[in-house]
Amino acid sequence: MGLLRDRMMHDLELAGYVPKTRLIYLNSIRDYAKRFGRSPADLGADEVRVWVDDLTKESEIGPQRVRQHMAALKFLYTKTLWKPEAVSFLSWPSDPQRLPTVLAADEVERILAAFERPKYRVFFTTVYGTGLRVLEACQLETRDIDAARGVIHVRCGKGQKERFVMLSPRLLVILRKYWSIERPSPPWVFESNTGGHLQPNTARLALRLACGKAGVARKVTPHVLRHSFATHLLEAGTELRVIQVLLGHNSIKTTTRYARVSTALIAKTKSPLDRLKTD
Repeated sequence: MGLLRDRMMHDLELAGYVPKTRLIYLNSIRDYAKRFGRSPADLGADEVRVWVDDLTKESEIGPQRVRQHMAALKFLYTKTLWKPEAVSFLSWPSDPQRLPTVLAADEVERILAAFERPKYRVFFTTVYGTGLRVLEACQLETRDIDAARGVIHVRCGKGQKERFVMLSPRLLVILRKYWSIERPSPPWVFESNTGGHLQPNTARLALRLACGKAGVARKVTPHVLRHSFATHLLEAGTELRVIQVLLGHNSIKTTTRYARVSTALIAKTKSPLDRLKTD
């Protein structure tokens, strides 16, 4: 298994997978091998079917985790072992269609005001003000802040795709004031306490504490602020195509879910009943 693990790691690196994904895939294959007590090189389609059946019956594993296991199997057998027939039958499970959680503007204000440390307040102000993913915000560098053009350059976007997001005048003032006080070590805008850039889990913990202090009972994650950014833009009249570019979505279909969750737009929509002349 050690030699196979090294080969798969090498193949994942060549394919450009980020370290986190490489670790997830390798751990999945480790669990797969442990299930049968043999090297995956000696296993085939029958064992893959049994393993996937085990995963789908496991109540604590959601569709996303099952997809990760399947993706790891597919990579192993198609790229490393050259046995694509062992996984050719796999079909990805889909997530149930849930509407994203969106905060009201006053809830965002209360949460931002509840942070005790300026670093975290400015960090999540940036997340809400730009729609950045938490890792994208953690890895912001000073060179990414383009005050002259009024944009922020996102270099480490999902799938290694770069894009630009808006840099509002208000956020620019906030960032400059934060910089003059905190003086984080270059090149990072948001530095961790131990050096390097701020870590996502540290930011998530700070957000959870702030939500408790602000009296916001529902679960709020950094991605909820991203959802709120998109929905509030839509309610303000921003076109979906623009929001798609700002969020870095590949497909407009991903962005259209915000049209379904925008209660302000729903409330403004005229019912055909209003056109009737009789009561």
